[in-house]
Amino acid sequence: MKRRDFLLAGAALGASVLLPSTPARAARRRVRLGMIGTGMRGQVLLRELLRRDDVEVVALCDVEPIMLKRALDMAAKAGKPAPKAYGEDGDVHAYRRLLQQRGLDGVIIATPWEWHAPMAIEAMQAKVAVGCEVVAGITLQDHWDVLETQLRTGTPYMLLENVCYRRDVMAALQMVRAGLFGELVHLQAGYQHDLRAVKFNSGDPDEPYGSGVEFGPKAWSEARWRTEHSVRRNGELYPSHGIGPCAMYTGINRGNRFTHINAFASKARGLHEYTVAKSGGTVHPSTRVQFKLGDVVTTTLACANGETILLQHDTSLPRPYSLGFRVQGTRGLWMDVNRSIHIEGRSPPHAWEPFQAYQDQFDHPLWRKYAAQAEGAGHGGMDYFVIHAFVEALKAQAPMPIDIYDAVTWSAITPLSEQSIAEGYRTLEFPDFTRGLWRSRKPIFAFDASY
Repeated sequence: MKRRDFLLAGAALGASVLLPSTPARAARRRVRLGMIGTGMRGQVLLRELLRRDDVEVVALCDVEPIMLKRALDMAAKAGKPAPKAYGEDGDVHAYRRLLQQRGLDGVIIATPWEWHAPMAIEAMQAKVAVGCEVVAGITLQDHWDVLETQLRTGTPYMLLENVCYRRDVMAALQMVRAGLFGELVHLQAGYQHDLRAVKFNSGDPDEPYGSGVEFGPKAWSEARWRTEHSVRRNGELYPSHGIGPCAMYTGINRGNRFTHINAFASKARGLHEYTVAKSGGTVHPSTRVQFKLGDVVTTTLACANGETILLQHDTSLPRPYSLGFRVQGTRGLWMDVNRSIHIEGRSPPHAWEPFQAYQDQFDHPLWRKYAAQAEGAGHGGMDYFVIHAFVEALKAQAPMPIDIYDAVTWSAITPLSEQSIAEGYRTLEFPDFTRGLWRSRKPIFAFDASY
């Protein structure tokens, strides 16, 4: 067999053996979903739900009337029945009434981070399946509580990490499974995204990005709640975009696990300089804030099988967007910053090749099947796939492709990195959320042609 044919055959075999087992229960044809949080992120996900014939959006909840109305208008424009609305009275616990609505199969949670754990816990207690936006919780205890609730109730939980469905990321997964990189040794990724204009605005709902230097109650959208995390916390605050694909490449929780973690933080300068420049020399309260979050936070993880993973959180300085993926093994590496790859014996010696030809060759079956449907969806199509995966798994009553163990393991990097920095950059043991099951659990993140 030629080497190229061998690699392709290996990729196909790798996908086939990683599929979830056929569920014993009969599949549903349609699911009835609610959504908690109809802000700008929620509306992106709502659009994907409204596009589907197998989903009925029956309930929406938000305490911000403007956003709730916009979401209801989206349903009307899509020609769908009006969902029942909760939260118009400003009750921050209105979501509890939504969870009591009869016939609810699942709920999408797209609220500020601090609400994710309590809302997910109450949904699972109500036997309502959860599709939760990242992150899974704030404190380490949050993550144990979410995990224990899922295990006790058996209610499905999926972390809606869309980057796992990015086209090049999925092609790289095919290459890893095919052995193209040899044995994996080191990986890198991160959240490297200039969020200064997201963290501050004027408070005008129609100008949510970069229109001023307000944050907190006077601001709008993410600036109302997200910026406060930069004021009082110092750590890897948003790990799942980077660690999700790396964890899948290395089989974390499925034959491998994180064993140790440490983190370092640079000085904090970017947000202060931004507010000073944006306020035009005037003295604004935001210019006097002491931001705790280091401009660049670097986190290192060690794995049981010997790999190392480096993450960087970089959201307060001017820079182009990049997640900085690097997958490196004994036979070559891929880097997404320059969209390049080098495979020993295949690439010219000591030279990069363009990644596109490899991506085309190893394009994942999901993208080959659903690329047309994903066109126009948020984040280059990724949002179509993550919603599709949640809905299809819920309909089939099959395991969630990004499950509870994935969710808490990836998200717990945040409180652990905070602890490491606070304790003088100390290396910590990483908790085993699977309690030893990682040794026998089989990979299910194969993305078969169904979902």
